[in-house]
Amino acid sequence: MKPTQPTPAGSAGILPTSTPQSAAAAAVTPAVAAAAPAVATPIATAPAVAAPTAAAAPAVAAAAAAAAAAPVVTPAAPAAPAAPLDPAASSPYAASAMRAFGIGIAGLAITATGLFVPGDAHGFALSYLTGLGFWIAISIGMLLWILIHHILDASWSVTLRRLFENWLPNFKWLALLFLPLVIVSWIKPAAIWPWMDLSTPLHDGHGTVGSDILYQKKSAFLNRAWFTAACVLFFALWIWLSSRVRKASFAQDSDGDPRWTSSNRVTAAFGIPLMALSLTFAAIYWFKSLEYHWFSTMYGVWFFADCARGALSIGALMMLWLHRHGEYKGILNKNHLHSIGQLMLAFTVFWAYIAFSQYFLIWNANVPEETFWYNLRELNADGSVNQWWWVGLLLLFGYFLAPFLLLLSYKNKIVHTRLKCISIWLLALMLTDLCYNILPALKDGHNDPRSFISTNLVWVLSTVAGVGGICVWTFLRNLPAQKLIPIRDPRITECLTHHE
Repeated sequence: MKPTQPTPAGSAGILPTSTPQSAAAAAVTPAVAAAAPAVATPIATAPAVAAPTAAAAPAVAAAAAAAAAAPVVTPAAPAAPAAPLDPAASSPYAASAMRAFGIGIAGLAITATGLFVPGDAHGFALSYLTGLGFWIAISIGMLLWILIHHILDASWSVTLRRLFENWLPNFKWLALLFLPLVIVSWIKPAAIWPWMDLSTPLHDGHGTVGSDILYQKKSAFLNRAWFTAACVLFFALWIWLSSRVRKASFAQDSDGDPRWTSSNRVTAAFGIPLMALSLTFAAIYWFKSLEYHWFSTMYGVWFFADCARGALSIGALMMLWLHRHGEYKGILNKNHLHSIGQLMLAFTVFWAYIAFSQYFLIWNANVPEETFWYNLRELNADGSVNQWWWVGLLLLFGYFLAPFLLLLSYKNKIVHTRLKCISIWLLALMLTDLCYNILPALKDGHNDPRSFISTNLVWVLSTVAGVGGICVWTFLRNLPAQKLIPIRDPRITECLTHHE
């Protein structure tokens, strides 16, 4: 007989699984095997019972009478099989998941207190939109990176792709959390997007939205019916694409069939154009239309840059967290982190290119329907500099220059603590960028944008914490339900041995 090959020492670190049932079964099986001989032995070796002699007959009769008088004991029914363990409840991430859920509920509860602040419904709604939009952008970015991975047949990102796949079920929760904004837009049209109520007076006092020639030219696109249908279509598309890529990826874990890789490549081929259109129109409807007089053909590309940067930053934090907890030891190497850092650097430059190009073209053309957007973010009506001017400078130096210089360093991309700090910094500045694009639509009595540091920022941060807690809770509950890495992906060996 051919001897059994020993298991390689590093295999446990290369192909981990996050489900504890296999370990429990391995512990139970030897115990059952050891117990089986002990049960069978008394039956096999028991001596035959001789027939009773005449001398022993009275004793036997007495024993028989006593046995007849004894109560009949019915054998106990076999115990019902134990219910299968819930992978999420028994996983090492269960405690972290519950903490995230608690933070999410607490954050949303704090946000809900804003409903009771009188006279600031518009400010509260835009703050909620900003915080919710932050996590929607990150989720869109993750779905896009999965599709890009498949269309390019990438190898290094196979393990990162699985983490993103476990995040994608958040789209159904994000849709549910976005639903109140759609409902409010029908109950009180001007509460969030002023163009939904044609009787809303314009900020300059010259007429109403319905009489505004710029709105009339855009009314075929900017109306509640199209807005509602578009929102349903956006989330339905994102949920459907997420379901397709997840189904194929997880099925391949079971049968190893390469056709699932081909299936996801087909999904990516038509999914990327659909994602490009949907994220562009979502950004225009949700954010840009808050100041519908403004024109910009680069707004969708700006939003895509934020989506991509946010997803990469969260992905880096996920991998570092799993490595610190021992799950990614033997899987994650410095070359994976270097590749993530390179993409973070590339999209830092890309974001700067888009932001500068938009500003430069608007400044150079000097068209009032375009320049007013930046004027509001620099000066008040009396010519004084407002807080948004400083926020713009923070974005210039903090969201571009600082990460650009830091990510040029090879060491900053592979040292865990440094990459972690850079990722958190990028996420904070991404949120600031969304605030810069959304919150100046809130005006005070002098038609100046409200300050950046205000109660609205409190609602933004509480919404980010609340929605983020729900998203992390969903991710951690999905994580143990599947293999930690796609062990039968055709590119898995290349991924685990990835080098620059």
